[in-house]
Amino acid sequence: MSILLEKKCTACELGAPLVPDKDQIELLKDLDSWLIDKSDIPKLVKTFKFSNYLKTHNFVNLIVKLAESEDHHPRITFEWSTATLEWWSHKIEGLHMNDFICAAKSDEIYTSLK
Repeated sequence: MSILLEKKCTACELGAPLVPDKDQIELLKDLDSWLIDKSDIPKLVKTFKFSNYLKTHNFVNLIVKLAESEDHHPRITFEWSTATLEWWSHKIEGLHMNDFICAAKSDEIYTSLK
């Protein structure tokens, strides 16, 4: 089990530390197939696949509950059989430890639905 699953998000204020690039690479090793999109503000991105719209919708609803419980909210794009999550910290315009925590918990939710 990833150590990230045991952590809880902390309040992210302006000036909070970004995760250094070398640490991002290490943290990615604890995540399943997440990518870092650095085209604008760095974001953790992953697309999850499902067999139908209802299963996709159910996953999205569980991610919404996760986001509320962690007080950290992703961009969610979903279609008939896919949901794409993008985690980043808006206030600091980059990747905070919260993003890696929520990505790991998103993977756990996905695994629980299989």
